Amino acid sequence: MIISSLSLQDFRNYEGMTLSFSPGTNILYGDNAQGKTNILEAMYLVATTKSHRGVRDRDMIRFGCHEAHIRTVILKKGLDYRVDLHLREGKSKGIAINGQRVKKASDLMGLLHIVFFSPEDLTIVKNGPAYRRHFLDMELCQLDGVYLQSLNSYNKVLENRNKLLKAIFETPSLKPTLDVWDAQLVDYGVRIIEERTKFLTRLNEVIGPIHEKLSGGKEHLTLVYEPNVTADQMASQVKASRDRDLYSHQTQVGPHKDDFSFVNDTIDLRRYGSQGQQRTCALSLKLSELRLVEEMTGDAPVLMLDDVLSELDSSRQNYLIESLGGIQTFITCTGLDEFVEHRFRIDSLYEVTNGHVTQRTDNEKDG
Repeated sequence: MIISSLSLQDFRNYEGMTLSFSPGTNILYGDNAQGKTNILEAMYLVATTKSHRGVRDRDMIRFGCHEAHIRTVILKKGLDYRVDLHLREGKSKGIAINGQRVKKASDLMGLLHIVFFSPEDLTIVKNGPAYRRHFLDMELCQLDGVYLQSLNSYNKVLENRNKLLKAIFETPSLKPTLDVWDAQLVDYGVRIIEERTKFLTRLNEVIGPIHEKLSGGKEHLTLVYEPNVTADQMASQVKASRDRDLYSHQTQVGPHKDDFSFVNDTIDLRRYGSQGQQRTCALSLKLSELRLVEEMTGDAPVLMLDDVLSELDSSRQNYLIESLGGIQTFITCTGLDEFVEHRFRIDSLYEVTNGHVTQRTDNEKDG
C-alpha cells in the first residue's frame, strides 16, 4: 500500500501544493509550526475521514477561506485509487473515489490503512481510558466496516438516550420510551464488546514477542481488556442502572466506558510502570499495530512518525529502524541531524517552510 501523491488546496496553511512520494522513506523536515504535521494530517484524513488532532472540518480550512480540497492517489495491490476530499464550512465532507461520489464518509474507511505515531502516543499507557478506547476504535474502524457501522450507531443511540434522560427530568411521562433506546444500546453495545475482545486477543498474540525483544527479554507484556460490562450482562446491567442514569442524566453502563491495561506478569504498568516501561509499551503497541494490519489485510500499511524519533532512546530507535523494511514511511523532524542522516535510508527528502514544500535532490541531502 503506497500513497503516490498528494495535492492540497486551502488546507491548513497550504494555499496550493502537490507532492509525489517515494514508496520507501519520506522525510519532511523544517522548523516547528511550518506545516509538516499538516501534510500527515491530510493523508490521515483520507484514511479515517477524521483528523488525528480531533478537530472539526472547518478548523482545517485555511484562514479566510470557506472550503478546502485534498486530492491523493493511492496504489493498492497493483491498482490506483484517486481520492478527492472536499471540506466545506458548515457542510458535510464531499468525497469521490476515482471520480465517483461516495455518499457516506464511512464508505472511505478501509481503502487506506495508516499507522500514526506521535509523541502523544507515548503517553497512551498512562493517559485516561478515552485515549485507549480511541486507539481500539480507530484501528477496528479501518479494518472492519461492520464495526464502524456498529460504533456509529451506538454513539448515536447513546447521544439520543442521554438527551432523553435529561428530558425525562422535565417530562416524566417520557420514561417508557427509554425501553426503545435501551434495546438498541444493548444490541450495538454487545457487538462492540465482542469485536474489541477478538481484536485484543489477536493483538496479544503479536505484541508479546515484540515487547519481549524490546525489553531485552525482561518483560512479558499482556493487554488485559477491562470492559465496563460483559456482553452477556449488558442487558441486565443497563436495566439495573436506569435509576442511576435518570439521576445523573448520563448512561453509566456500556462500552463507551471500556478500558484496557498493560500487564507485565502481574504488574499493571499503566499504574506502576516507570516512564521508560510505559514508553516501551507504547512503542510495542504501535509496532504490533503495523504487524497485525498487514496480517489481517494482506498489505503493509503506511507508517507515519510525527516528530517521534527525538522522543525515543537509542535502543528503541534501533528497533524501530529495523521494523521499517518494506513499509512506506513518512517522518517529520525539525532538522537533518546525525541520527536521520546516518541511520535511515532517505528515499525522498522535503523541506517545509511556512506552507511551502521543496523537494531536495540526492546531492542536497549531504549538504
